[in-house]
Amino acid sequence: MTLQAMPGEAARLIRRYYIYAAIYTLAASVIWGINTLFLLDAGLSVAEVFIANSAFSVGTVLFEIPTGVVADTVGRRASFLASLAVLAVTTLLYLALAEAGGGVIAFSFVSVLMGLGFTFYSGAMEAWLVDGVRHGGYEGELDQVFSRGQFISGAAMLIGTVGGGLIGQIDLALPFLVRSGLLILLFALAFFGMRDIGFEPQRVTWRQVPGAAAQVGRAGIQFGWRHRSLRLLLIAGAIQSGFFFWAWYAWQPYFLELLDNDAVWVAGVVAALLAISMMLGNAIVEIVMRWCGRRTTLFLWTGSVYALAMIGVGAVSSFYPALVLLFIGGVAMGVQMPVSQAFIHQVVPSEQRATVVSFGSMISGVGGVVGQTSLGELSDRRGFSAGYIAGGIATLIALPLVWRVRRREDAADFYVGRQAGAASACASQGVPALSNIEGRIPAEV
Repeated sequence: MTLQAMPGEAARLIRRYYIYAAIYTLAASVIWGINTLFLLDAGLSVAEVFIANSAFSVGTVLFEIPTGVVADTVGRRASFLASLAVLAVTTLLYLALAEAGGGVIAFSFVSVLMGLGFTFYSGAMEAWLVDGVRHGGYEGELDQVFSRGQFISGAAMLIGTVGGGLIGQIDLALPFLVRSGLLILLFALAFFGMRDIGFEPQRVTWRQVPGAAAQVGRAGIQFGWRHRSLRLLLIAGAIQSGFFFWAWYAWQPYFLELLDNDAVWVAGVVAALLAISMMLGNAIVEIVMRWCGRRTTLFLWTGSVYALAMIGVGAVSSFYPALVLLFIGGVAMGVQMPVSQAFIHQVVPSEQRATVVSFGSMISGVGGVVGQTSLGELSDRRGFSAGYIAGGIATLIALPLVWRVRRREDAADFYVGRQAGAASACASQGVPALSNIEGRIPAEV
């Protein structure tokens, strides 16, 4: 469904969500292509860089649930504004530490606070969007909404990474200043233009906040973890994230090493190509939905392609084949991410939506801590290629977990709507036409 065909209130909210997400991603991505190079230039070793980066994941583990509860009690808007403020301040602190010659402990502490800033955003914005569009009368599939949002964010990432690489060629500190400026701009836009729709913040006094937050938090964690299919997907996602977080930072020095070139702008271009690959994956979600009637089919295919592509990145010994394989892996992730988001929102009610999404991010954060520290140590000893091979092999463990989700045949696994009644092109894999399954889809656990 196009925005023009949607109810007016839902369409307006979705447009605003796209604008906010684009600016947020633009601000974040300005430093993505040069962050590892910045930390190395600040005096950290390879292993210390990944310790500092893993501290960000530690922050998500510590703060995802508390900040998700804030979004489910105080409100989504308040949580989003808090995210922008914290990230703007911590980005400037990174610059101050580099100027003062701060070590790995200081950078790790600020990275934990950056994780706090991100967690205020992670569950709140998705919950704000879903609550708003449902309140505005949109009852269609969410895969398309999320995939278009990620496509727009991918375009912002493309601009940000290329721009950050070019600016970083002048001075590695400049992208951090640009990031803070964009976050401050977005804070002003959201402060005056964003309000909670379809969600009523809890009217509690400051004395009642801890008890109310604890109650919502317990309900959200219980619902998310006790839903067996959701639990399996969260664990599978944590395995993939553990490698992805490391790989995202590792390719910067690794690809420059393969190219035998230390030009910072090259890192920006590679990051831009990765953004394009994920945009391509986002763009074909609606197409592959027509071919397969189940979300787990897409999870299995994209998970397999991603793992094999990343193993290949480490196995090859030249720049261009590794770049092609990285591109293929990015396409796979571009397909999987919005489909995974839609699955979660199909099974989570509004009252616990932000908390459960944040809980999922927390589980991914645990994977990120383990993946970055272990693969960081391995790459420091054996090289980045060994890290890609080992990490790619590890992600294959996620596939049996997804297969167990598939066997449960949850309602959220099946596409309905305009695909219903059409024979599935995956019938050769044992997936029946959607018109034959709607009457037998089991109730959610």
